[in-house]
Amino acid sequence: MLFIFDIETIPDFEFIRSVLDDRDSPEDELMEKASAELTRNNSGFLPPMYHRMISWVGLWIENTGMPVSKAEWNGENELEGLNKIFDTLLTYKDFGLIHHNGRGFDLPLLSYRAMKHNIQMPLRLGHYDIRYRFSKSNIDLMDEFSNYGASSYPKLKHLGLLIDVPFKQTAEGNEVLEMYRAGELEKIEHYCYEDVMATYIVWLRMKYTTGDISEDIFNNLNERAVKKLREIQGH
Repeated sequence: MLFIFDIETIPDFEFIRSVLDDRDSPEDELMEKASAELTRNNSGFLPPMYHRMISWVGLWIENTGMPVSKAEWNGENELEGLNKIFDTLLTYKDFGLIHHNGRGFDLPLLSYRAMKHNIQMPLRLGHYDIRYRFSKSNIDLMDEFSNYGASSYPKLKHLGLLIDVPFKQTAEGNEVLEMYRAGELEKIEHYCYEDVMATYIVWLRMKYTTGDISEDIFNNLNERAVKKLREIQGH
């Protein structure tokens, strides 16, 4: 079984204040300071250590690509969300993972937050099949399309435009904090679900392109997936 997932986060302001020894600056000023001091690139996006989870969505699919079930969570209680995603992953013993930049962000985030809350992750997440850089049980679309960094990393939204399936219709990642401040946690989860379906659709197209899925199976699964995406976007 394969688990396609995405996690939405906001900055962990309390932790950032501790790191920067700054208890007084307003959050927006704090973020400017953090972006200057804690990031390694020009994007200003903080590394996973400095985030906390507020929502996640996962889709279980068979190795053939057939969807099986969906799981989700949103809320303020991060420990609850961590326990739920870890319990969900324990549904199947030898699961694989599919994601977009999960190696760079989502998986390190889970490790950091599990450490913070002093809880154990499923042993499978530390297994060689998952941790190995070129694992076929842990598929990061950014690695697959860039040949593990030999080429440039593609944005998920641009992959959608390439195959004429528009993604990111609900929101963009940089809008999550504003949605959170407005109390729109369900909207954030909905946005997360859109990203999961987008990842699934790109993965299906990639598997068909490389000959791993037959045309009949691809057409059936892709038609259903795009229909579901339209439903999510029109919600």
